[in-house]
Amino acid sequence: MISFKHPNLFRPNSRPTSPNSSSRPEPAMILERTSRPLTKLSFSGFKRSSSSTSISSPPPTLLVQDGSYLQALSLKFSEAVSKAMMQPTGPGAVGELVGGRRPIPAGRGRALGLLIASELKACQNNLHLHKAILRSLHRPLSVLLSNLSALLLPLLSSPAFLSTLAPTVQAPNPNATQLHALAAANFAGELLESFDEMSLGFENDARGDGLKAIREGLVSLIGRVVNPLITGIQSELIPLLESLEKPVAVSVPKTGTKALHPSIVLLQALMPVYARALTQYTTTLPSQTTLATFLISMIWRALVAFANRPQVKPSPPTSPLSSPQLIPLTKRQRATSGNTPATPPPTRFALKLPSRPSSPPDISVTPSAATDARALYELMVLLPRPSAECDATRVAREAVDEALFGLMALATLLENIGNPLFEVGKSHEAILEEIERITADLPTLIALPVLLRSYSRVTIESPSIPSISSIINVSEDEYRKSCLSGFGRAEQCSNIIGHSVLDFLRDQGGLQSLVEQWLANRVDVVDH
Repeated sequence: MISFKHPNLFRPNSRPTSPNSSSRPEPAMILERTSRPLTKLSFSGFKRSSSSTSISSPPPTLLVQDGSYLQALSLKFSEAVSKAMMQPTGPGAVGELVGGRRPIPAGRGRALGLLIASELKACQNNLHLHKAILRSLHRPLSVLLSNLSALLLPLLSSPAFLSTLAPTVQAPNPNATQLHALAAANFAGELLESFDEMSLGFENDARGDGLKAIREGLVSLIGRVVNPLITGIQSELIPLLESLEKPVAVSVPKTGTKALHPSIVLLQALMPVYARALTQYTTTLPSQTTLATFLISMIWRALVAFANRPQVKPSPPTSPLSSPQLIPLTKRQRATSGNTPATPPPTRFALKLPSRPSSPPDISVTPSAATDARALYELMVLLPRPSAECDATRVAREAVDEALFGLMALATLLENIGNPLFEVGKSHEAILEEIERITADLPTLIALPVLLRSYSRVTIESPSIPSISSIINVSEDEYRKSCLSGFGRAEQCSNIIGHSVLDFLRDQGGLQSLVEQWLANRVDVVDH
């Protein structure tokens, strides 16, 4: 009994050394239990599977504690900056390579801004992590700004950039050097748009992100590219606009063609080219302010030119000297052709050469200031203007629109003043009311010389009233520099000059009564 039970007590729990599975198969349950690893039934396995399927929000606390997140994020920002400045792959287009390099493609600044915005939005509920991410942006963005400045330095100092700042009809597009500079400026503008969406780099930022220097550097970089190009267009437009002050006689056919000033004719060819160029230059938000300043300055110069353009006595249209001599000369030759030998004069054959009827002779006329002002307004509206939908540029757009309204009002005033039927059937009060309505959007110092010339019968040949500069006892150049330098300065000086001119008109009396009453109403409004 004892010998029989002894082997059972000390029987090993493991399998025998020489298993015989074919003769003694074990149950399937035993096989499954012995072949499964022990770790599959541990609690750690269940916890790991549950965490991988339900990810609600990133745990910023754990990432901040070990510090690996900020290190990885700094590397990610540096890598994104390097990729943004990387040379694009593929062959370059004709006319865009500078030193074998292509310009920065559009959209890279926006992509970098989206990356920064996504990282900041992911930790917007953790203030400490948010500030840490902002601090990690300083180094890569400073490197980016330095790289952009280094890229622009040889471009802006290149003779190719400075030689043709203003486009022409023959060369309407920027050259390769200008394209590279504009691409860098557009990259900075795209990044600034992301800054504006996240309210980064402002002085009144309560978070103290320290990115104001980066913002100012990007804005300055855009100005270094855009300002010279716009100044080049401005330098071409200023002489043309200032020449509108002098009336010029032009030759036009008798077929009813509208006579225009030679500068207006030249602007009709240049304005579409300038419109496309300005649209390409001012795609960034900071350049919209420069665009508004440029437009207001050009409109103001046009207003000053038309307001001080002297009236010319209407004269009957005359033909050029060569035109009236053609018909009498031919008649004399035909009358004397009977007494001459058989050989006809050469002019007889010249008259038979044209196969179509001869065009009517041209006539010489002087374009009116109203016609030129209306034509210039139609050209100015072709130029791009700041966006009215953006809050940052809405004020600039309103200022430009107000200046354009002034140009249109001046054209309307010149048209009505020059119309003989303007005063027919109207009383003195009705005429004054109509003039006040037309000049409501005009500065006083712009409408005043027009009314003085119209209601005092002033002409170039026989002036009957001195100029405004003579009335206030200053030279014409000093008056224009001191009082007609812009809309704001003219508004400041309108009250003092208005009183001086009003005192002069009261001493004159007579024909100036209408202008005197209009000016008195204007000065009275300013005083109150």
